[in-house]
Amino acid sequence: TGDSGAAATFPKQCSALRKNEHVMIKGRPCKIVEMSTSKTGKHGHAKVHMVAIDIFTGKKLEDICPSTHNMDVPVVKRREYLLMAIDDGFFSLMDPETCDQKDDLRVPDNEIGQQIRDAFEKEEGSVLVQVVSAIGEEAALGWKVSTKE
Repeated sequence: TGDSGAAATFPKQCSALRKNEHVMIKGRPCKIVEMSTSKTGKHGHAKVHMVAIDIFTGKKLEDICPSTHNMDVPVVKRREYLLMAIDDGFFSLMDPETCDQKDDLRVPDNEIGQQIRDAFEKEEGSVLVQVVSAIGEEAALGWKVSTKE
């Protein structure tokens, strides 16, 4: 598939970052859950301490950055796809707007993956899988059942 050539991240001044925003820490896309700023020291820079959760693995990461420096912010996209089938640990998904098919997304090996399987097997309506993508990675991070036809 073609790519627009757009960057996967963009710079943002550390002091402009806020809680619940995304940031790159140790090369991973994370969501900020805690932030604190120290006072300026004898070398003149206030430091920002961030605690963030990796959006794909759920691991907690921390970073300290001078408030005047830039940090990379990942471009995070969320889309909903209609679940058509589950084959060999992979979803068979369809984009409801373009009707394009997507077969390269692995079923997560966690509680969310099991919940999606259970909802799909019950057949109480259409299962919509929420897919998050950033820095060339994608994962199913949520789902819901749509009963409207």
